[in-house]
Amino acid sequence: MKFVGQRAVHSAILGLGVSLAALPLVSGARAQVSDDVVKIGAMSDQSGPYADNGGPGSVVAARLAIEDAGGKVLGKKIELVVADDQNKPDTGVAIVSRWVDHDGVDMVVGGSASSIALATQEIMKQRGKPYLLAGTASSDLTNGACSPMGQQWVLDTYSLPKAVAGSLVKQGLDSWFFLTVDYSFGKAWQADTTKFINAAGGKVVGSVLHPLNTSDFSSFLLQAQASKAKVVAMANSGADFGNAVKQAQEFGLTPAQRLVPLGLMINQTHSLGLETAQGMQLSTPFYWDMNDGTRAFAKRFMAAFGGRPPNEAQAGTYSAVRHYLKAVEAAGTDEGKAVVAKMKELPINDFSMKDVRIRDDGQVMRPMYLAQVKSPKEVKYPYDYYTIIETIPAEQAWRPASESACPLLKK
Repeated sequence: MKFVGQRAVHSAILGLGVSLAALPLVSGARAQVSDDVVKIGAMSDQSGPYADNGGPGSVVAARLAIEDAGGKVLGKKIELVVADDQNKPDTGVAIVSRWVDHDGVDMVVGGSASSIALATQEIMKQRGKPYLLAGTASSDLTNGACSPMGQQWVLDTYSLPKAVAGSLVKQGLDSWFFLTVDYSFGKAWQADTTKFINAAGGKVVGSVLHPLNTSDFSSFLLQAQASKAKVVAMANSGADFGNAVKQAQEFGLTPAQRLVPLGLMINQTHSLGLETAQGMQLSTPFYWDMNDGTRAFAKRFMAAFGGRPPNEAQAGTYSAVRHYLKAVEAAGTDEGKAVVAKMKELPINDFSMKDVRIRDDGQVMRPMYLAQVKSPKEVKYPYDYYTIIETIPAEQAWRPASESACPLLKK
C-alpha cells in the first residue's frame, strides 16, 4: 500500500482548482447537529378539553412527517418527545424550560391554551429556538407578542371570524352576543370579531365570560337569550364549545337565535352531529376532502388514528414539522436562528399548501376557505361534512402588515 504525503495531497487538490480551506465547510456544516440528534418537542393538551383539537392526533401527524423525512436529517436521528401541558401555564412553562435547557430539544411544535403559548414563545425567543404554533389561536402571537422564532401555521382569532362575520351581517344577522371563554384566547377572539362585525355594519349588544372547561352554561345562556341578539357567537373551543351548543339547544335558543362558531374543527362537527351543526359557516385553512393530495394524506392519517380524519391543527402539525426538517437539511445545521431563516427563505410545498411563504412576523401566508356544514342528506361517505363556498387569498385572510403591531414588520 502506498501512502501519499500531506503536501502532495494539498498540491493535488490545488491542481483541481479547489481551495483546501473551503473543504471543511460542507462537512462541518453537515456536522452541526447538537448532541448528534435533532430533537423535536410536541406539547399540547393530551387529555383535557382541547385534546381532540390537537393532542394525540397531532403527535400522529408529527410522526408521519418524521417518517417522510426518512427518520434522519443530516445523517442524524430525529427524535420526537411528547408532553401534556394539561392546559396549565405553569406546567407548560416548566416542560418547555426543561426541554430546551436540559433535554436538548431543538424545536417545539404544538397548540393549546393561548396563555401557555404566549409564555412558551417568550422562552423560545430567549433561547433562540423555533416555536411552531399549530392549533393555538390568539392573534397576539403574530401581532404585539410576535417573535423572530415563532410561527403561526394554522389559524388565529383574526383569520377565523373575518369572512364569517362579514358574510352573516350581509345576510341580515346584524346583532351579536358573545359567549366567550375567560382567558386571553377568548378575549382576543371577541375583540377581533367585534371589529369585523362593526366594519360590516353590525353591532354587538352584549357578552359574557365563562370559565375554561366548565360544564354548566345555564346562567351564561340565559343572558344570551335575554339579549334578543340575532347571533350568539361562540368564542370558545374544544369541550366548552360542544357543551355550550348542546345546552343552548336545550334552553331553546335555537332557532330563534343563530349559534355561530368562530372556529369549528371537523372533530367538533362530528361530535355535535350534522343534525345540530348543519348550516353552520366557518373559516378553515384545511379540509381533508379538498383534493387528491389532502385525501391521500388523510388516508394515511386515518390508518394511524383509528379511522378519524385530520383536522386543521393536526394537518398543520405535519406541515410545520416537515418544513422544519427540510430547512434543517438545507441549512446544514439545527441551530435555531439559521433554521428559521431557511424556513422563511424556502417556499412551503405539501399536500395542503403550494409555494406558501412565511412572513417576517411568523405568519404562514396560506389561503383560508369559507365552508358550510352539510345537512345529513347531502353526505355521501364518512366525514363528508363540508361544502367549500369560497377561497380567501392569504392577503385578505390574515392581518395586514399595515395594521400589525409586530416590530418585525416595521423594518
